[in-house]
Amino acid sequence: MKMITAIVRPEKLDAVKAALFAAEVEGLTITRVSGHGGETTILESYRGHPLVYEFHDKVRFDIGVSDPFVDVTIDAIVEAARTGEVGDGKIFVTPLERVVRIRTGEVDREAVTPVHVLQKR
Repeated sequence: MKMITAIVRPEKLDAVKAALFAAEVEGLTITRVSGHGGETTILESYRGHPLVYEFHDKVRFDIGVSDPFVDVTIDAIVEAARTGEVGDGKIFVTPLERVVRIRTGEVDREAVTPVHVLQKR
């Protein structure tokens, strides 16, 4: 199991969500964040005072997946989020030691598998 964390442009939110759902990746958390990567710093003036925008608005996806879904999830995000410009974002993949579905007590792979898939079994 892996935790996939993706940081993408906010205007790509709907495209990334649609790509993930099309790939049957359904369990995700979305957070609005600010960050600084390779983008240039923006300098503006407001009422004669300089304003420096070092951090840019981004959207963060946190997605816990079983091993067979790692590449599928990454491919869906990259395809939907890529513009080819600086600031497209990053994807981080980290191991998950344990996952527990609070409602049922299911652990690990069963806990990251969508409920409707488990009901089909």
